[in-house]
Amino acid sequence: MRASGLAALLCLTLAVGACGRQNSASEPHQANTTPSSALAPPPSARAPVATPGQQQAAGLVPSEPTKVRRANEDGSETVDETAGDSGTHNSLLAAVASTMAAATPGAAAATVTAAPSPWQEGVNYTRFVPAQPTSVPAGQVEVIEFFWYGCPHCYALDPLIESWRKTKPAFVTFVRVPVMWSEGHRSTARLYYTIESMGKLDQLHGEIFKEIHVNNDQLITSDPNDTAGAEKLQTTFVKKFGISEDAFKKAYHSFAVETALQRADQLEQRYRIEGVPTFVVNGKYVADVRSAGSPEKLLALVDDLAAQEHKH
Repeated sequence: MRASGLAALLCLTLAVGACGRQNSASEPHQANTTPSSALAPPPSARAPVATPGQQQAAGLVPSEPTKVRRANEDGSETVDETAGDSGTHNSLLAAVASTMAAATPGAAAATVTAAPSPWQEGVNYTRFVPAQPTSVPAGQVEVIEFFWYGCPHCYALDPLIESWRKTKPAFVTFVRVPVMWSEGHRSTARLYYTIESMGKLDQLHGEIFKEIHVNNDQLITSDPNDTAGAEKLQTTFVKKFGISEDAFKKAYHSFAVETALQRADQLEQRYRIEGVPTFVVNGKYVADVRSAGSPEKLLALVDDLAAQEHKH
């Protein structure tokens, strides 16, 4: 394909917003929806203000003129009237009146308002029914990112994810799960779990993205079923970072990596992942860049959903 054709294909792919599963039924998530859960911050109440009647009942405001009798020297009486409240109460008395009004039985209830949630279920995220079990300790909220090293959207989103990882709440357990839609996907997923088992994930995760999307080395052969060829290419790649060939191959075919691949396959099928990058929060909520509106909004949505789960 000519360079102009590749550029056009890349632009079209980026416009879609996600990498979809190839050669499979284009079936959306079969998740039922229920009314949206409130993600708004706790509401605040306005303090009630005492009415004039309540102030009068409290004895703080005289409502009628007061009559005062005064004895004269000749034995007669003079009746004087003092003016009622002039409306210029001491501010402290007004505050006391308001407090008493709030405590008075039958006083009007405070108006409670809640800010609307910026997220809408069925639009920005989907509720997965039934909710799936997670693999995190009690008190933790699991956040899964399904991704593929060959996906340009996953590559574009990854720097934001790395930044988010450094500031995410302590109660969030973040897990990446590579998809395995074909043998080609499985080969790069095996690479992911191999470097993870060797403790080299932080060092090489971003380098793998760079190798594929900047250096145009797909780390697999033109034949996705050529697993031996993919292993050779990947071995050559990791050796550039000081990893021995023997150690890499031993981990590449280890029981730990095989087990991780099996679990990733199960998770992908359980959540019926048809596009990446896709996030799943605590086995209940599914969202992606398209539904959230932007990469930044996606991570904000993940934070809000995780906080809601943590409260429960």
